[in-house]
Amino acid sequence: MITPALPAPPVADDPRFASFDDSVTAWALAARGGDADAVERFVRALHPDVRRYVTHLCGDPQAADDLAQDTFLRALGSLHRFEGRSSARSWLLSIARRAVVDSWRHAAARPRLSDAPDWQIAVERAQPRGLPGFDDGVALLDLLAVLPEERREAFVLTQLLGLPYAEAAEVSACPVGTVRSRVARARATLMGLLDAAEEPAAALAA
Repeated sequence: MITPALPAPPVADDPRFASFDDSVTAWALAARGGDADAVERFVRALHPDVRRYVTHLCGDPQAADDLAQDTFLRALGSLHRFEGRSSARSWLLSIARRAVVDSWRHAAARPRLSDAPDWQIAVERAQPRGLPGFDDGVALLDLLAVLPEERREAFVLTQLLGLPYAEAAEVSACPVGTVRSRVARARATLMGLLDAAEEPAAALAA
């Protein structure tokens, strides 16, 4: 049976969450100073978030690996400009977003040899299972695929990656209120889809 509930977002007010962002920011600053161990810690800590984010944006798990690598290469080359005014995670995700946009521009400038796989099918391969509220093989990414790109990005940043709204706004280059509106509309759409998926099961059980 499909439970009509969205997975709970990471709790940004949890002290452990703040500690994580503080730690990766400290590692980034230490890496800027030439600490090789800090570089490794920084990359290992944020690689899962970066890969998840670029996968949602580009819709191709194979390309996501290259984009994640490109993101870290860009970030490590720009560490001398990172001053810690924002969290290193939001700074890195901003770089990841630019990497994806640049890849789109590069692809648009080249003739396409074949159609890219459908976004929904592609991200399904990378979808982690066992998310609360999504039983019977119903994947969250299946539902996210129907959202407009901007709402999907806002939802991913805040509800899946756990960024505060202010940092998500910084990554997306838009006002905080816009991010809140996009997330609210995304959640309403997803809840409607879950309710619709629940109706046939309820009818059969009646």
